[in-house]
Amino acid sequence: MNNCGDGPMRPIKVLVMDVDGTLTDGKLYIGENGEVMKAFHVKDGYGIRDLLPAYRVQPVVITGRTSEIVRKRCDELGIHYLYQGVKDKAACLAKFVEEMRLSYEEVACIGDDDNDLQIMGRCGLIGCPNDASERIKGIAHFISSRNGGDGAVREFIEWMAANGCFDEGHGCLQEQMDGPGAG
Repeated sequence: MNNCGDGPMRPIKVLVMDVDGTLTDGKLYIGENGEVMKAFHVKDGYGIRDLLPAYRVQPVVITGRTSEIVRKRCDELGIHYLYQGVKDKAACLAKFVEEMRLSYEEVACIGDDDNDLQIMGRCGLIGCPNDASERIKGIAHFISSRNGGDGAVREFIEWMAANGCFDEGHGCLQEQMDGPGAG
């Protein structure tokens, strides 16, 4: 156990992230043939690709939209658990937690809007960008000084590390990466 945030809890093994408004600034650039681009911050990318593995934390993306751009970015960052077009985020997370034999206390989540409430309230640790909805801010243990798409995820990762939220001595899901739901 540790004293991460506002009380004792289990070490974080998984970071669940929303995309639009969290990993991006929430703007959707749509051309006549559909989605054209999204902007992702390299600081978030470094935090996900390089810092999380150092703490043996598995990144997971659960998003309501479906985007080839997001799939490509997740591939670049080594995010093996990508769930797109999810209407019921709570059911998706419940299935993941069950398959990976986790406790919700071992899951941190960062999101920005009311459609993330259904999963955030279940997680052991909750973070949000500075420009998140007031309802999200009201339940967050950590509110970033940065907006979504501007390094808020990286700041949350660094805050968790500084506050002892990770257990560097124990593996998480590395041995299960080829299991159900991967990809």
